[in-house]
Amino acid sequence: MHQSRSLLDNFFLVVKGLCMGAANKVPGVSGGIVAFVGGFYEEFIYSLQKINSKAIKLLFNGRFKSFFRYTNAKFLSLLILGMLVSYFSVSRVLDYFLETRELYVWATFFGMILGSIYYISKDFDHWNKKTIPAGLIGLIIGISISFLSPATENNNLFFIFFCGIISVSGMTLPGLSGSFILILLGNYVLLLVDSVNALYDTMSEMLAGDFSFTQNKERMETLKILSVFTLGSATGLVTFSHLLSYLLKHYKEISSAVIIGFITGSLGVIWPWKKTLFKTDEAGNLLTDSNGDKIIANYERFFPSLSDMETWWAVVFIILGVLILLLLDWYGKNKDHKQVRTAG
Repeated sequence: MHQSRSLLDNFFLVVKGLCMGAANKVPGVSGGIVAFVGGFYEEFIYSLQKINSKAIKLLFNGRFKSFFRYTNAKFLSLLILGMLVSYFSVSRVLDYFLETRELYVWATFFGMILGSIYYISKDFDHWNKKTIPAGLIGLIIGISISFLSPATENNNLFFIFFCGIISVSGMTLPGLSGSFILILLGNYVLLLVDSVNALYDTMSEMLAGDFSFTQNKERMETLKILSVFTLGSATGLVTFSHLLSYLLKHYKEISSAVIIGFITGSLGVIWPWKKTLFKTDEAGNLLTDSNGDKIIANYERFFPSLSDMETWWAVVFIILGVLILLLLDWYGKNKDHKQVRTAG
């Protein structure tokens, strides 16, 4: 699965990591879709699967070159670098636009998922009596997830570890949004907003030589929660990759059919025209979490008014999202064509 890459390919790998990080941050969008559409999904899964007992032996025996080659570490490092940069840059920009231009953000990602459904299914010509039911099961599960109601925030460390394992599914399973799963588990704000902001502030203070945060009980508690969440994510990433690697190796067509159905069903989660409903008590007062943030109860989806100019702007952003995917498709074909000509 290992590929030799040019400097430009390595740069684009970091960019793909940026896109995966940004996609994972948006509720309803899956970073795994970026990997699938970007053409590196299988390499990503198989590389993660190489983080096993053999890799650990190579590392502890000081055979660093063999470890680096065996785990495809350069590929994973560049991808993870892009994701880390994204969490402190692109995802912050996304936070801003989700607050100020929420409809257009949802519309763009809705278009990108529409484009990705076309991209993934156009070359899939294995529909038969096994894959059609598999695709329908994926579709039903994807639609069902969009109607689940979120739980309340829970900062129990065992539960945080579990959240890490589950949330990372968005990176390994195209169509399953890790951040939306965190909303359902009630911990989206705690783990993807408060914790990330606390880490950003801590790193900024450390670079400035300020270590006063160590006396801040609330900050240290948040950093502890983030550490446990990260450990859970790493555990989930390796565990899921072994399972998916097995499925892709032995049941590739059925797995692809489930993924196509699942991504199609996930369109319900990211439908742009929705109103956020917040939890209230019996008296109708808004409930907040420990940080004073309103707790999301669910989303109320509706069909837009065609007389509203904002609706047409949203449609423009949907088309833009589709075009981004078509451009990626064109780039991939163009690149493959050049490589074939060079080889010839």
